[in-house]
Amino acid sequence: MASQRYGTTDVDISSLAQPLQFHPSGQIAKNRFMKAPMGEGLASWSPTDLQQRGVPTDELVELYRRWGKGQNSWGLIVTGNVETDFRSISAAGDMIVTPECEPIGERFEMFKKIAAAGKADGSLMIAQITHPGRQLQYRYNPVAVSASDVQLDKGNGVEYATPHPATEEEIARLIAGFAHAAAYLEKAGFDGVELHAAHGYLLSQFLSRLTNKRTDAYGPQTMESRLRFVSEVARAIKARVRPGFVVAAKLNSVEFQDGGVTPREARELCQALEALGFDFVELSGGMAGQSGMHWEKESTRRREAFFLEWAETITKALGPDTKLRVYLSGGFRSAEAMVRSLDTVDGVGIGRPATAEPELCRDILHGRVIGARKPMRPLENDLSLGLAVSQAQLAQIGSGKEPFDAGDEAAMEIFQADMTIWQQRVVEDGDKLEFVLPPRYSGPHRHYRR
Repeated sequence: MASQRYGTTDVDISSLAQPLQFHPSGQIAKNRFMKAPMGEGLASWSPTDLQQRGVPTDELVELYRRWGKGQNSWGLIVTGNVETDFRSISAAGDMIVTPECEPIGERFEMFKKIAAAGKADGSLMIAQITHPGRQLQYRYNPVAVSASDVQLDKGNGVEYATPHPATEEEIARLIAGFAHAAAYLEKAGFDGVELHAAHGYLLSQFLSRLTNKRTDAYGPQTMESRLRFVSEVARAIKARVRPGFVVAAKLNSVEFQDGGVTPREARELCQALEALGFDFVELSGGMAGQSGMHWEKESTRRREAFFLEWAETITKALGPDTKLRVYLSGGFRSAEAMVRSLDTVDGVGIGRPATAEPELCRDILHGRVIGARKPMRPLENDLSLGLAVSQAQLAQIGSGKEPFDAGDEAAMEIFQADMTIWQQRVVEDGDKLEFVLPPRYSGPHRHYRR
């Protein structure tokens, strides 16, 4: 039996269709929808040959073509992680650009194809560039660089690398990695980059007092020192890209929660980013072991957005005259909630629903649907299973198929069996790193409607 949809009433969606101009780049998103970044797990992988890791594939090109297709496709399309180091990766199958990668050859040509596919009908293509820092699995690399030596506890059977405080030389190399990736991606045709400073990744490790115990110029003692690493990354990028290239950041509610987000910190952070020339921030939440991406309270379920209260703190502190645009990601399911959120933020980020329905944005703007398809109820609060479903759906879209319906009991029974086999093979693989890509769906396939 197929799933039902979120949303109970018709709503005026005209505000979601409005364009949004960014400053200082001058770029314009054609509507208020962002396809939020999610790890695709579809790039090339080799357990031994580093140069064969992270090359975009035809599946990725097709995936972004689907999202970019149509006059009312996503205003912003943000990619999953584009890593900046071959050995420090968030997940196998992530795309990778390092300083050793020159803007020539197969890797570069495939990045060009992805950018062109996503931009074909006017969407802005934004690459999310990242480094995992201490959030690096031990099996990929036993040693991690971070702001400090705060070890990440083992969780969900994952053992993490041992972190050490980045030296000045390592910090310089990390900054160069981000800057090179941005310049490379600009040459490939991307409209901008989003720095992943959320979800426990390296940039957020410098921002967070939980992980930054430094006492030098990069420590958390002042907002200036707390932001120094991010600021130097941003300046290095700005020095290498054209003025019209979008530079943005993904920020986390967790990193600014020592007893709660203060308006002063929120104001100082975002004002500093605006002064550095950031076009927008994507507000999200959670980190390894503490996602925050579930509906614990009925009030949160009704509001849908997981982090709207934190977003309100940020936007109120910024004031009406700010030029920094604010997107909110996490939890949006109905058009009604998306429209209502625009009283607080400038745009809405959609993640997992966009893997279940690549044309969800277009269908809402055309008035065909009033919300996303509902998965089976347990999936709403099971982030690990939900992400596995999404990655299997991404692979289906990349293969030119329609993603399976996670609200269909029969389809989910097939996928649960797929997951059991997949987990057994992961355990058997151990540290060989030969079977590391996400699970795939083995049930009946249908071609996606064109």
